[in-house]
Amino acid sequence: MLRRELPLEAAAGHVIRIAEGRIAPGPDGDLLQPVQAWTPAMQPLCYWHDEPVALSLEQAPQADWLDGRGWLAALPESRFALLSTALQVGAWLRDHRFCGRCGAPAERLDAEFAMHCRGCGHRNYPRISPCIITLVTHGDALLLARSPRFPPGRYSTLAGFIEPGESAEEAVRREIFEEVGLQVGRIRYFRSQAWPFPHSLMLGFFAEAASRRIQIDGVEIADAAWFSPRRLPQLPPLYSISRALIETHLGEVAAR
Repeated sequence: MLRRELPLEAAAGHVIRIAEGRIAPGPDGDLLQPVQAWTPAMQPLCYWHDEPVALSLEQAPQADWLDGRGWLAALPESRFALLSTALQVGAWLRDHRFCGRCGAPAERLDAEFAMHCRGCGHRNYPRISPCIITLVTHGDALLLARSPRFPPGRYSTLAGFIEPGESAEEAVRREIFEEVGLQVGRIRYFRSQAWPFPHSLMLGFFAEAASRRIQIDGVEIADAAWFSPRRLPQLPPLYSISRALIETHLGEVAAR
């Protein structure tokens, strides 16, 4: 279990080694390196089963270091929070070494996740970008789409960033209309998932389409189609909230 408290008094503990979004495997194939003395450069991160954990930001990954998606596929779901925290804090430390306001070098504060500029006083915290991810349905049918970046044959749910001044529900309706030209009726919240690629928070929804007449944008969406629960394409990986939305809908259809 992860406890979100910085182990500020600890001088030693487990370490997660990270470089360029890739994490070193420990001796037993886990994220955690053995208990060891911490250096001043390490970032106290959290407690994992009441054991202190620090993050070691390193210059370059080695050949056997896995990226975040590789770790998500290899780890049980109980470790996702630890992995997401390490990846997001690691990306923040890497990308905010200088003040975004005046350009001076920033200093890491000990008492919280914060980078402080002594030149102008600006303080920077880890960035979290809220996104919506939505399974659009019409009766039993599922609307699934392909991004140009997807592996061949894979389809998934619709997703997009929430824009400034926009509610999550407004973002659901806007993204669906922009990407596939559909109006939707009832929207139902599902759950959220930290998505550390590099710093998203995915808010999952179900949305009921008013019709099945779609018109893809051809930019963010390369293809989209309605699928029967009995004939589905290649789906997103099991660790994703997109797959959880799909599996939940399939379970509800089977129970009817």
